[in-house]
Amino acid sequence: MNAIEVRNLTKKFGSTVALNNANVTFAQGKIYGLLGRNGAGKTTMMNTITNRIFADEGTVTIDGKTVGSEDAALENIFMMGEKNYYPDSMKVKDIFRWSKEFYPKFDTDYAVSLTEKFKLDLSKRFKALSTGYHSIAKVIIAMSVGTDYVIFDEPVLGMDANHRELFYRELIESYSNKPRTIILSTHLIEEVANLIEDVIIIKNGEILLQKPCEELLSESYTVTGPATVVDAFAEGKDLIGEDTLGGIKSVYLAGKADKSTLPSNLEIGKADLQKLFIRLTNE
Repeated sequence: MNAIEVRNLTKKFGSTVALNNANVTFAQGKIYGLLGRNGAGKTTMMNTITNRIFADEGTVTIDGKTVGSEDAALENIFMMGEKNYYPDSMKVKDIFRWSKEFYPKFDTDYAVSLTEKFKLDLSKRFKALSTGYHSIAKVIIAMSVGTDYVIFDEPVLGMDANHRELFYRELIESYSNKPRTIILSTHLIEEVANLIEDVIIIKNGEILLQKPCEELLSESYTVTGPATVVDAFAEGKDLIGEDTLGGIKSVYLAGKADKSTLPSNLEIGKADLQKLFIRLTNE
C-alpha cells in the first residue's frame, strides 16, 4: 500500500507521554492538516515518521517499508521543520546543489523560479537571511525536492502576509501539477482551511480524530443576525463559540442546520475549522 502508516506509536520523554498509542494513515495524493495545540505531539509524530527520533513502541511504514529498519523507507519523504539543519555559512544556491545530491529528483530550475517569485537572493548565506527568508528558503527546497511525501512543520514562520499567500498559492499549483502527499502542521488554521482535504487532530499525544475536512465542517454551522434573535435561536443548542460586532451576532453550533425553524432575519453559513478545533481541543 502506498501510504504512511503509523501504528500503535508511543513516545515518552521522561514522565511526559508525547505520543500515546497513536494510529493514523497518510494516503497518497492528499493534503493533510495535522493540527494540535502546543505540546500535543505533532512534531514528535513528524520526527518519528522521518526517523529523527525513535519511538518507544509501535511502527511507521512508508510504502510498506519499515522506518528505522529499512534504509529505503526514507528515500521518498522529506520534512521541512522549524529547526535549521543547513550550515549557516552556506549560500542558498549551494544548499540547492547539495539538496540535489541527496534527492536526485530535486528540481533546480523550479527552485530557482521560486526564488525569483519570493525575491530570495541565491548568493546570500543562510545565516544572513531573516527569519521569514529562512522559512522561504526551506519551503522552496521542500516544494522542489521531488519526493512523494512532503511534511511542512510551521512552514510560514516569520513570513509576512504577502509571502504566506504566495506560498499557499504555489503549493496548490505545485500539488495540482504533481499530486503527492502533503502534511501541513500549522497554528494558522484559518489560512490553510481551504487547502487541506483531511484533518487530523492530536490532543495530549492521542489521535482525537481523522476525517475529511468537508465532512468535519458539515457537522456544524453558523447562524448570523440580530443578537437578540440569534440568542433566542441558539438557546438549548450545542454552542461552539460566538462573535459579536455591534448589534450583529454570529454563533457556531454543533449538529445539522434545520432551515425550517430558522427565522427569516437570520442567515446560516458554513462552519469555521478554527472554531471547531478550539472546541474539540478544549479540556
